[in-house]
Amino acid sequence: MVPTPKHAPVNLDAISKAIIEQLQEDGRRPYATIGKAVGLSEAAVRQRVQRLVESGVVQIVAVTDPLQVGFTRQAMIGIKAEGDLQALADALAQVPEVDYVVITAGAFDILVEVVCEDDEHLLEVLNQQMRTLPGVRATETFVYLKLRKQLYNWGTR
Repeated sequence: MVPTPKHAPVNLDAISKAIIEQLQEDGRRPYATIGKAVGLSEAAVRQRVQRLVESGVVQIVAVTDPLQVGFTRQAMIGIKAEGDLQALADALAQVPEVDYVVITAGAFDILVEVVCEDDEHLLEVLNQQMRTLPGVRATETFVYLKLRKQLYNWGTR
């Protein structure tokens, strides 16, 4: 889960953007290899990456394919709510199956993405963990049939 920024956006120079692009291609790429690609020493790349991580600009994680690890049902759930949206979004973020929560403007107040083992698991999450939360008025579930595109390379161009 990407945390909500708690500070002002960071202005990235061309070298920092190039380092991020290198990490987006391969998060385990050695600093020496990145240094050669961007024209810095290994130590300078290490320092820049550390600053990017500490400032919250980047997060280096392993991304799994849910299908490959036994989670065959993914869905986006639109939630119509009443009351404090931020408190509800925080409560939804605590549900283990939830991997994405966003407060929106439009037909739904909150959108939540879930990753579940199967339809029975999805039903359990909806009925026992989401619809019982204070402030949830209605939900609409959009079951993913096939994921065609998912990228993590935005933010540097």
